[in-house]
Amino acid sequence: MSRPTRPSRPVSRRPAAPRRVAKAPPVEPRLVLFNKPFDVLTQFSDGDGRATLKDYIPISGIYPAGRLDRDSEGLLLLTNDGQLQARIADPKHKLAKTYWVQVEGEPSEEQLKRLREGVELNDGLTLPAEARQIEEPALWERNPPVRFRKSVPTAWLELVIREGRNRQVRRMTAAVGLPTLRLVRVRIGPWSLDGLGLGEYREVPAKL
Repeated sequence: MSRPTRPSRPVSRRPAAPRRVAKAPPVEPRLVLFNKPFDVLTQFSDGDGRATLKDYIPISGIYPAGRLDRDSEGLLLLTNDGQLQARIADPKHKLAKTYWVQVEGEPSEEQLKRLREGVELNDGLTLPAEARQIEEPALWERNPPVRFRKSVPTAWLELVIREGRNRQVRRMTAAVGLPTLRLVRVRIGPWSLDGLGLGEYREVPAKL
């Protein structure tokens, strides 16, 4: 005697995950170089009334490529091209960033050597950097001025790094006993501050 066949259960299938589609590049890629003053946020809005990029750059649809802290000055790049933004900001591309750093104290060769070889920070060892002492550069006056301790000398360093950790330069100089007093970024890859006054911006060809 044959047994009645049981109705087969429908096989449940999870819906396929939607594929991520790469965002098309803008029709007109734009790249803007900006000389950021001290105490300006690297964003276009702020609910607390602090100075932002909107106070200086009347261009919509562009966004910072990388960070520059509120208490730092100098070169900031902005673009409307997501792929270019990633190439500039992503540390894996190791785009060189050059800083002029005013430090408290007189740097020794041993301190410079430590910066060149890599410094142990709380988030790991930094990559080797280029580090040298320079003469005081001809820069704009900072507002407000840097606070000095009259009994402690200061010096200027040029640091070139290829990472993008949070407040990395300040932490590196502090780790070797040279606290940062003033920090100015002067170059990112092939782009520099040349010809840009404080608070000024300039549009350049959007290519790397």
